[in-house]
Amino acid sequence: MTTETVVATEAAGHDEPAPEPNAPGFAVTLEHFSGPFEVLLNLIGKRQLDITEIALAAVTDEFIAYLKELRTRVSHRALDETTQFLVVAATLLDLKAARLVPSGEVESEEDIALLEARDLLFARLLQYKAFKAVARELNQRFEAESGRFARQVSLEPQFAQLLPELLWKTTPADFAALAERALAPKPVPATEVGLEHLHAPAVSVREQAAIIAERLQGQPRLSFAQLTQDAAHRLEVVARFLALLEMFRDRAVTFDQADPLGDLVVEWIGDRDWDAGHLREEYDDVPAVPAATPRGGPGAFEEEAT
Repeated sequence: MTTETVVATEAAGHDEPAPEPNAPGFAVTLEHFSGPFEVLLNLIGKRQLDITEIALAAVTDEFIAYLKELRTRVSHRALDETTQFLVVAATLLDLKAARLVPSGEVESEEDIALLEARDLLFARLLQYKAFKAVARELNQRFEAESGRFARQVSLEPQFAQLLPELLWKTTPADFAALAERALAPKPVPATEVGLEHLHAPAVSVREQAAIIAERLQGQPRLSFAQLTQDAAHRLEVVARFLALLEMFRDRAVTFDQADPLGDLVVEWIGDRDWDAGHLREEYDDVPAVPAATPRGGPGAFEEEAT
């Protein structure tokens, strides 16, 4: 492939900023290119110039001469320039070695690895350019802000008088009083502990049996839910269930449950003159609650809450 000589003027319009007047930077003069080193990198990165046509040995020789001249003028920049050149030169050398691999069909894993290395080297070159552009931008900002300092003194009297008068008359003592009032511990009201939950009221099983008998005689077939829907608390529900068991034992009612865990239907089969007074008195053996008034009379059922 025939390649004409590329000069620096052909790279006009690239996105690299021009070097500073007092720091012209490193420039090279080669067979196919003549101009700043940054422009050379830009052309290689855009693949407008083949890396295989660049003599890296000549570039290295020119950089050594440039470095010697730089030390005589600006000694503190020599180390930075050397470090940057070594990174770029190593990248270009690896890139050139990868490009020298014969093109054609890729038959081995080594050829694939070399092609991947070539793409990786291009990425490293673009990354280097990006970091260099960011560093240049930061340096310009540092120089622009170097002459600015934060104000450490108060306003002059003539300017301080221009401030509006403060209408807030609260003094530090007022703030202290407010803080003391806000942080003072608030009185905790005495907690009243109820004792109703310790001993449940007694419920008479015989009384609940009489209620059930009265309802079933008026409507012979009711569900257990209907018989307990007016219960004031859980103990009444339990007492009515125990009353049903006693009434079933006394052959006054019968049970029907169509499905497991379904509604329990109670049907009255006793006489009209059936009386709950002759039920067993085994529920009268509940211990009396200390300091509590007995409620319910004979046959009372009492359950203590746990």
